Amino acid sequence: QVQLVESGGGSVQAGGSLRLSCAATEYKDIGYCMGWFRGEEREGVAYTHTLGGDSYYADSVKGRFTISRDNAKNTISLQMDNLKPEDSGTYYCAARAYHCTGFRAGSWDYWGQGTQVTVSS
Repeated sequence: QVQLVESGGGSVQAGGSLRLSCAATEYKDIGYCMGWFRGEEREGVAYTHTLGGDSYYADSVKGRFTISRDNAKNTISLQMDNLKPEDSGTYYCAARAYHCTGFRAGSWDYWGQGTQVTVSS
């Protein structure tokens, strides 16, 4: 059972930056799609795969957010720059075994507890 723990949320003014991290435990050597979602409706933000390949972003964050992975530490990060008030919300780290299949939340297997991001205008 993969466990995910997010960190790095906080409050910032519009135009500022935050970096979220997600530490994963109980990984198996099978490859995982790792991603970030926002809000109770689990709106997709970004995802990437632990074995490499392209990263994917929601249109609303392209050019401002960057997802990265550190396989040696079993972590992924989300660098969020030029933040806007509409970026506010609870950010959830998620993992899906084997393959990435897009942002449909129901297809992801594991979820963290979430970390709060608040952007003030």
